[in-house]
Amino acid sequence: MREQGDYVVAMSEAKQTSKRMLFAIALAALLPMSAPARAADSYQIYVSNERSGDVTVIDGASLKAVATFPVGKRPRGIHASPDGKTVYVALSGTPIEGPPELDAQGNPVFKRDKDDDDDDVDADKTADGVGVVDVATRKLVKKIAVGSDPEEFDLSQDGRRLYVSNEDVKTASAVDVANGKVESIVPLTQEPEGVAVSPDGKTLVVTCETGGDVFFIDLATFKVKGHVKVGPRPRSVAFLEGGKLAVVPSESAGNLYVIDTAQLELVKTFALPKGSRPMRLRASADGSKLYASTGRGGTVAVIDAKSFAVLANIAVGKRPWGIVLSPDGKYLFSANGPSNDVSVVDLASNREIAKVKAGDSPWGLAVVKTGAKD
Repeated sequence: MREQGDYVVAMSEAKQTSKRMLFAIALAALLPMSAPARAADSYQIYVSNERSGDVTVIDGASLKAVATFPVGKRPRGIHASPDGKTVYVALSGTPIEGPPELDAQGNPVFKRDKDDDDDDVDADKTADGVGVVDVATRKLVKKIAVGSDPEEFDLSQDGRRLYVSNEDVKTASAVDVANGKVESIVPLTQEPEGVAVSPDGKTLVVTCETGGDVFFIDLATFKVKGHVKVGPRPRSVAFLEGGKLAVVPSESAGNLYVIDTAQLELVKTFALPKGSRPMRLRASADGSKLYASTGRGGTVAVIDAKSFAVLANIAVGKRPWGIVLSPDGKYLFSANGPSNDVSVVDLASNREIAKVKAGDSPWGLAVVKTGAKD
């Protein structure tokens, strides 16, 4: 009987061992599937440093700078191609001017006639263009001539065209990426700056600083189809409700302006917290929130996209300008020019959790999804 009992125990142990081996094999089979999933979530933040003429790369996993490389004079606007293989950065040989003094109401005081062309005699026009950076090597591979003094731009949804604001000559340009040719130019008003393609890819929105003009350009014809007035120094554009609404900040007024893009009418104006000088806007992926960098206000405002109530006002670095959201929506990054760093904000707690050292005067930010490459 004892031998039979030993046999039963041995068979039971063998079955358990077999089950453990099968479990281990199944687990091992799952692991190769999980690794690419993690890789697909990885990303980097590219930071344009206006004064040092270079770009800093921040790793999204470690939240640390992993590289800095030169690109040319005065890099500002910066965007990634849809496939994540290329980063484009606006370069300009027009000398940097410090921020203007503010009057008692917080409006900028200009010391020269802003009706004159902004083409400085000391400008190096050979430096103007949009630099093309290969993400794999982190090197500038060429520069596309896109007209005078480019500051901001956006890409078509297929990545084949650049749409550029040419600040000192009062125009916007459409440029073919493959051959570098300027295909179309449309005249605007003084100091074009913010540029954004609508979610449906049919309309280009360009803001002009001096007069508070917002132009809507039909991308099929590259002609202006409408024009809305907002407060002075509108810096950027964000879209809500699938593009039904365009939101534009006024740095001078400290307000955000909501425009109905079908009717091309201003439908709402609301003020940000006192001291805000809004620069860049970003909408959350689900469209429920809007984020605004407040410039000299030193914060990022969190806004409910339905009621437009300010939900939070998060302290970050000095004079935050460019902001971006991580692909998973967990973090917001802000470029803080005077303090030469990038703030990392945890959006679950609405607080700054880290600062990452960048180059001299970080201006713009772009997200590159590193795990999404072929």
